[in-house]
Amino acid sequence: MNFLTTLLAFAVALGSLIIFHELGHYWVARLCGVKVLRFSVGMGKVVWSRRVGPDQTEWAVSALPLGGYVKMLDSRELDGAPLSEADKAREFTRQNVWKRIAIVAAGPVANFLLAIFLFAALYMAGIAEPSSKVAPPAADTAAHQAGLQGGDVVTSVNGERVRVWSDLRWAVIQAAIDKRDMLLEVDRPGSGRHTLTLPSRAFSGMDLESDVAGKLGFGLSRPPALLGEIVKGGAAERAGLRTGDLVERLDGKPVQDWIDFQSTIRTSGGKPLLVQGMRGREPFELTVTPDVERKGSVTVSKIGAYAGQGPDMIEVTAGPVEAVAKGAVKVWDTSVLTLKMIGKMVVGEVSWKNVTGPITIADYAGQTARIGAASYLSFIAFISISLGVMNLLPIPVLDGGLLLYYSLEVLTGRPVPERFGEIAQRLGVGLLVTLMALAVFNDVVRLL
Repeated sequence: MNFLTTLLAFAVALGSLIIFHELGHYWVARLCGVKVLRFSVGMGKVVWSRRVGPDQTEWAVSALPLGGYVKMLDSRELDGAPLSEADKAREFTRQNVWKRIAIVAAGPVANFLLAIFLFAALYMAGIAEPSSKVAPPAADTAAHQAGLQGGDVVTSVNGERVRVWSDLRWAVIQAAIDKRDMLLEVDRPGSGRHTLTLPSRAFSGMDLESDVAGKLGFGLSRPPALLGEIVKGGAAERAGLRTGDLVERLDGKPVQDWIDFQSTIRTSGGKPLLVQGMRGREPFELTVTPDVERKGSVTVSKIGAYAGQGPDMIEVTAGPVEAVAKGAVKVWDTSVLTLKMIGKMVVGEVSWKNVTGPITIADYAGQTARIGAASYLSFIAFISISLGVMNLLPIPVLDGGLLLYYSLEVLTGRPVPERFGEIAQRLGVGLLVTLMALAVFNDVVRLL
């Protein structure tokens, strides 16, 4: 079932992004008066098609699903066949350079607009996210050395307002990439507002493809091991545990939070555990023997108790205008961050292991789809931004390569020589094939 969910989620995400990208090219081509011969979802051999409209545009599905294209009337592909006078005016290469730029740029722009729309829709609907309250940082981390304490609520980073955990994590990643000091404003229970500085040297030599926030000592504040509902007949009830019990130690080891408590129970192998904690104002001590359950090849232990308290959550909502503005800012910030990461890969500051392919994207599609609609739509928005940015890179055969040619034409007043374009296109195809091979290799390594 998980495999089918992953496959379906990947197909819907990739298919919708390809269609939207190509519709951008199609709509602007039609607005510019260019004749469109084929709109294809997929590459390679056409497996299904239907002709529609006065131009009899062929709407097709092709065999290779990783891509798509819009084929316009182009004299370079007609092998010398004559054009009617009407078609000459609608042929792509005869359009002025600004129309050609608009048609080519429309695909990536459509991806950015889709991402803005999705983020705006999520903001208007309201997204419940964990607050920016942090867990106690480990003593050897930069956050601890800067004075951050467990329970602190981070309200701003370098002057930018922070409300939820995703805002904080994003701000930390940006500061790490830029290698600049982080100025933190925090609200500390019982002592008000504090200003902390995390120096840029904390980022020196840091592996940016890892959990940057975690390595620096920023951890999401988790609820304590407070017991909520006790399952009737379960191991917890048999041992005498009650709703409201606060577990502080298991087998003599301190319990940091509910996740720590749950993890210890699940991996206990069913052996008896000494539970110590507080019941109201009174300490208690008893022994619980978890029930053992086998799921496939994995053995899981459980006691039949639910968490009595969740993490602090904040409902993030916005009106239509504010939501669109927030969506546009998020798309811009994500695009800039993506370009910075690409630049750091080129100069060797970030590993090429960050290049991911269809297997990893499919995996994330399945995971976010199982979490819920909001997570899945956010995933589609981020992939749409990545698709837009990648297509704008100045690589021949991509939209960015064509935009580079047309920009040179604007500057020089004449088109790029055909011979130069052919050589550049071969090099571009070779580079894309190499990047795809690297992406698939990285995907397989992650699986193994």
